[in-house]
Amino acid sequence: MDWGTDLWDQCDHIDKHTQSGIDLVERYIKFVKERTEIEQSYAKQLRNLSKKYAKRGSKDEQDCKFSNHASFQEILNELNDYAGQRELIAENMMTAICVELTKYLQDLKQERKTHLSDAKKAQQNLESSFKHLESTKKRFAKEWAEADKATQQAEKIESDLSCTRLEVEKAKQHAHSRTHTAEECRSDYAAELQKYNKEQNFFYYTEIPQIFNKMQDMDERRIRRLAEGYCQFSDIEKKVLPIISKCLEGISAAGAKINEKQDSILFIEQHKSGFERPGDLEFEDYSQGIKPASSDSSLNPPKVRTKLWPFSKKHKPPAAEDFSHLPPEQRKKRLQAKIDEITKELQKALDQSEALEKMKGVYEQNPQMGDPSSLEPQITETAQNIGRLRGELAKYETWLLEAVGGEDPSNTINNNSQNSVVASETTQNIYTEFEDEFDEVEGPIGQCTALYTFEGNSEGTISITEGEMLSVMEEDKGDGWMRVLRASGEEGYIPSSYVKVAP
Repeated sequence: MDWGTDLWDQCDHIDKHTQSGIDLVERYIKFVKERTEIEQSYAKQLRNLSKKYAKRGSKDEQDCKFSNHASFQEILNELNDYAGQRELIAENMMTAICVELTKYLQDLKQERKTHLSDAKKAQQNLESSFKHLESTKKRFAKEWAEADKATQQAEKIESDLSCTRLEVEKAKQHAHSRTHTAEECRSDYAAELQKYNKEQNFFYYTEIPQIFNKMQDMDERRIRRLAEGYCQFSDIEKKVLPIISKCLEGISAAGAKINEKQDSILFIEQHKSGFERPGDLEFEDYSQGIKPASSDSSLNPPKVRTKLWPFSKKHKPPAAEDFSHLPPEQRKKRLQAKIDEITKELQKALDQSEALEKMKGVYEQNPQMGDPSSLEPQITETAQNIGRLRGELAKYETWLLEAVGGEDPSNTINNNSQNSVVASETTQNIYTEFEDEFDEVEGPIGQCTALYTFEGNSEGTISITEGEMLSVMEEDKGDGWMRVLRASGEEGYIPSSYVKVAP
């Protein structure tokens, strides 16, 4: 069954049906657009929510050392990543469904307009042919009536004895002429009728069926394309479900790794003063009279205890740079934390210095990439920063040794400070050995497997597929990206969260 055979006389209904299909595509496009707006609004609200409850400031950073505080921060981070996936859903829906369907809809409208125009033109041609047939038919009828009248008049004149022979011959000639003209009109009418029947047969059995079948094919293609759009509405969200599931699993993991006992121990370590508890007060026996002036009591009268409740407010002494205003245990911890902080900053500065020197070497070997002298101010500034950090590190290490006193410094000073010394010694040689190291071929430092597909569209990135084995050329420096090498020889950066590094 097809439209051309079974709906040959239903052009109006075909017109309405195809227009209804186009209206449905437009409604679906509008529906998806509103869905993307909801997703974008939802993602924005989630980001604002996570930003609102994120910890800020030194006090909040101190609280984040506790597992229950840190887990909440991880939940906020996972929620922020989750919001990013909702934004990705909205972006993909807009690109893959709305934009593509809008382009397809324009072509569909133009195709439908062409088919309807062809059908209307064919109908007009048939109607024009029919009008011409009717005109020929009327002329034939008129001429035949005139011929019949002329014949009757000739017969009447011939039977009239009063008419001359000339009049009879003239009447017969007129009747013959009319009859001949009527016969020509009859032939024209027969020819036009045959022509019209042929055109009508072609119109109803060939031309219109072809146009209607093309419109049927057009409508079926529209339905298939719309069905694909329906499936994309689901598939686009399915593609990000693994990452969304990972975010939700991260939230669950953050809740599961809270350790209430460890938090209590950490709170104790942070705030214990190291002082001994007050000793018992001695009994003062006033019944024995005034004690001799040489007695210990008169020389060392008992101190009045001004504070019995540990939670009463007290005046805080001004903070000293070496934390000498703090109790012994707290001072050691604060000094150690400061050393760790400076060590991290120093290592970061050393990495930055190394990167600048490498970049300078690249510019020297490839002048078209940049001017080596343009990096000198940054190199100088980084070197000054490294010198300043080393001075501060030595100063705080000295204060920590004073706070430790007779204890073994190796048990107190964090390994990070020792590592910083080693790093500083290594850095002194890095500039002399740089030229030799730079010419060496860089090899992979590990292997990893792609967990998800990533489309590398920006400069410096590459595309990877789920399950692909990759060689790690450069680890994540803390910015969320790592450099990898594909089996095809293609090298570039990818998100660290998209791969699993082999142990």
